Amino acid sequence: MGKAKYVEKKMITNNLINEKSPYLLQHAHNPVNWQSWRDEVFSLAKKENKPIFLSIGYATCHWCHVMEKESFEDAETAKYLNDTFICIKVDREERPDIDSVYMSVCHMLTGSGGWPLNIIMTPDKEPFFAATYIPKQNRFGRMGLIDLCLKIKELWHNDKERILESTKSINSALQTAFVFSSSNEKVDISILHKAYDEIHQSFDNTFGGFGSAPKFPTPHRIFFLNRYYKMTKNKDALDMIKKTLISMRLGGIWDHVGFGFHRYSTDKKWLLPHFEKMLYDQALLSIAYLETYQITKDEYFSQIAEEIFTYILRDMKSYNGAFFSAEDADSDGEEGKFYVWTFKELEQILDLKEFELIEKYFNIKKDGNFLDEAHGRKTYSNILYLSKPLNKNDYELFQTIRNKLFNYRNNRVHPLKDDKILTDWNGLMIAALAYASTVLNKKEYFIEAKNACSFILQNLKDKEGNLIHRFREGEATILGQVSDYAFLIWGLIELYKASFDIYYTELALDFQKKMIDKFWDKNNFGFFSTEENSELPVRPKEIYDGAIPSSNSVALSNLIYLARLTGNKEFENMANYLCTAFISTIEKNPSFYTHFLLGVDFMLAEDEGNMCNNFSCKLPPKIKEEKNE
Repeated sequence: MGKAKYVEKKMITNNLINEKSPYLLQHAHNPVNWQSWRDEVFSLAKKENKPIFLSIGYATCHWCHVMEKESFEDAETAKYLNDTFICIKVDREERPDIDSVYMSVCHMLTGSGGWPLNIIMTPDKEPFFAATYIPKQNRFGRMGLIDLCLKIKELWHNDKERILESTKSINSALQTAFVFSSSNEKVDISILHKAYDEIHQSFDNTFGGFGSAPKFPTPHRIFFLNRYYKMTKNKDALDMIKKTLISMRLGGIWDHVGFGFHRYSTDKKWLLPHFEKMLYDQALLSIAYLETYQITKDEYFSQIAEEIFTYILRDMKSYNGAFFSAEDADSDGEEGKFYVWTFKELEQILDLKEFELIEKYFNIKKDGNFLDEAHGRKTYSNILYLSKPLNKNDYELFQTIRNKLFNYRNNRVHPLKDDKILTDWNGLMIAALAYASTVLNKKEYFIEAKNACSFILQNLKDKEGNLIHRFREGEATILGQVSDYAFLIWGLIELYKASFDIYYTELALDFQKKMIDKFWDKNNFGFFSTEENSELPVRPKEIYDGAIPSSNSVALSNLIYLARLTGNKEFENMANYLCTAFISTIEKNPSFYTHFLLGVDFMLAEDEGNMCNNFSCKLPPKIKEEKNE
């Protein structure tokens, strides 16, 4: 029966079948008549007089999988969706600009956000409903997807004026969602102290990290605290750094068998993660651990960074040297199945001495060491996590254990690997590897960064020198966005700092000038996320430093570095304009913008070689901003 059902599902094909995105291809056999985001699809919606159901997610998103299984693979639900809407699927990693605009709508309408992101809007792209995960049937006071279809269909055909009236107010709010109040006030060191105070107040003294559950790594906060400690010698700043980084490495958010960090922890103890692994987390966290190693000289931190690179170079590097985007939380239809262990499995795989070590240190239990919170029952599965670091002798034995477990686990059904190559995320990993080559004096990391950069330059740059966002299966497409330029420039700067090869500076300068030409807001300053001819109802501009730092934050440090390296006053002025554009917003809650504050710290540093965006080197002598003939 199961096999026949699988075959029947595979016989269904919708309009996503020719896409390259792994996320869109996951939905190519849904009975929902999915379309990709294209102008002709919106024309079709107008012709058929139907609203748009826009669903945004990504390939390694657990709750996206849940909603697909419950609703998008379900023939009954698909019938209602197809009857009511023109349905569009978007991969947020391919189109962060679309995600940014409609996520802001979700925050406006619901007060929160997340994925899957589901938007209902007119054929003119004017939204009037937003939600994240929607169950198939009504549940816990939340309207189910079938009833939502029925309700929207009734309103669309019988009370459309009510819908259009609501779109007016939402659109009005949307037009100001990316507008920031500028200020000519001079930025001073007080904003750094205020950000530190906010971070200190949110710090979890027991388990490390900031705030309560769910807990995200937020490596840019560690970057900020490292600089704050260097500036002030405030011991509490260093204690927060060490407590957080050590607790994360001990916890279940770390893959103790295969290495690498999962995306975030669902609990405050760093025990139970959502199991997806993202390229950007590995890049940014490796930098955080390396910076902390530079401050403390404790090789425990550099070892963790190298373990991250072991995972990346083993599992996430393509044959051509660039890096894949992510690995899924789910495998074999179950979240975390690839990563967890039963008590019996461990007894069978390990000898007695090895098993005793695992039982003693890694908190395993016969009935499992975490609960199925959704159903309030035992899982009989164990996530490996430590209460304290292993001593030297036990660590050596654990390497034998780890190899056994790795080889055993390797025979399980692996999570999906999202094998698209993104310019911006590769820029972050290039920066991390190049930085590591300097800090650890290991040329092999520089070579890996150089190879990835070469791939980007050869395959994700058009004839006019413009960046392209995504590469998969030989196809490079999607116009480069501001993050592609900002993050790749960061990577090029780190390659230059690691080698003093002027070639990388020349590239960084070229891309910086293109970034200014394409994305700079000439009226209100700052960088837009997209070029001016955007197909979206509003042109987004980001400053919040979330899981990934904003492009404006990264650009600030890039501009200052390039200005001081070359003497280019235009770049220095633009850095000042960035502060003018955003500082009023940042002053309200500076701890939300800690990567931007790295640039502020760099600007305020008396010694212009003090920061260099991180701790890898002092500025070399100024170079002329001209290419070698």
